[in-house]
Amino acid sequence: MNEWFTIEVIDETTFAISEYGHFEKMHSYLLLGRDYALLIDSGLGIGNIKNEIDKITSLPVKLATTHVHWDHIGGHGLFDYIMVHKDDSAWLINGLPISDAAVRNNFKESAFTKNMPERFCADNYFVFRGIPSRILNDGDIIDMGGRVIKTVHTPGHSPGHCCFYEEERGYVFSGDLVYSGTLYAFYPSTDPPLFKKSVEKISSLHGIKKILPAHNSLDISNDIVLRITGAFNAIENKGLLKHGGGIFDFGDFKIHV
Repeated sequence: MNEWFTIEVIDETTFAISEYGHFEKMHSYLLLGRDYALLIDSGLGIGNIKNEIDKITSLPVKLATTHVHWDHIGGHGLFDYIMVHKDDSAWLINGLPISDAAVRNNFKESAFTKNMPERFCADNYFVFRGIPSRILNDGDIIDMGGRVIKTVHTPGHSPGHCCFYEEERGYVFSGDLVYSGTLYAFYPSTDPPLFKKSVEKISSLHGIKKILPAHNSLDISNDIVLRITGAFNAIENKGLLKHGGGIFDFGDFKIHV
C-alpha cells in the first residue's frame, strides 16, 4: 500500500507530517498540548492529513498557518479552527493572487516521485478559501495547555508570514523563511528587504535549539539562520536586494530575488 505521508517523531509530543512524494517536500507539524493539539500548516491537500493526525492523537485540533500559499493550506478544509496572521487573512478569505488553474500545474506527473493517493484528482483541485477563527498578530501566544507557542511575524515571503517559536523547547517552526534549498523572494507579492529583516529577527531569538522548516530536509543546523542573514547582507551590499536581482547560490541554500 502506498502511504502518501511520512510521520517523523521530533519528540514524544511533536511530529512532522511530511509529503516527500512531491517536489515541494512539504512538512506540517503536529504539537500535542494538554487541552488540544496544534497543527502548523496542513500541507499540499493531496492526501488527507486529518487521517494521519487521528493515528497520533484523539485531542481536538487547532490549525496555525505560517502563510497562505497553496502548499501550506491544502488540508485547511478538514479543520474547523484556523488561525492566520492578519496580513495574509484576505488571501485565505478571498483567494490567492494566482488562479486555481495555475496551481494545478504543480500536479503534473513530473512533479511526483511516488504515486498520488488514488482518490486525488488534480482536475478537481481548488485552493482552500475560508473564514479564519482567529486572527494572529506579532507576539500573540497560542496556549495548548501546558505548552505555549509564540507567533513571530516574519513578512517577506508573504505579507503575513509567521514563524512559531516554542521558547521552552527552543523550537522554531520556520515556514518558508528558513530551510535548505531555494528561498523565494522574487514573486510580486514578496518583499526582499522585509525577508532579510525577518531572518534577522529570527536570528535574534535566544535559545534556539532546533529549526523545523516547511520544506526539504529536516536535518538542518541552527547556524543556517546566521548564514542566511549573512547571505542577505552580501546581496544587499551589491545593491541587488530587489526584485530581479538574481539567484544567489550559497551551497546548501539559494536566495532568489
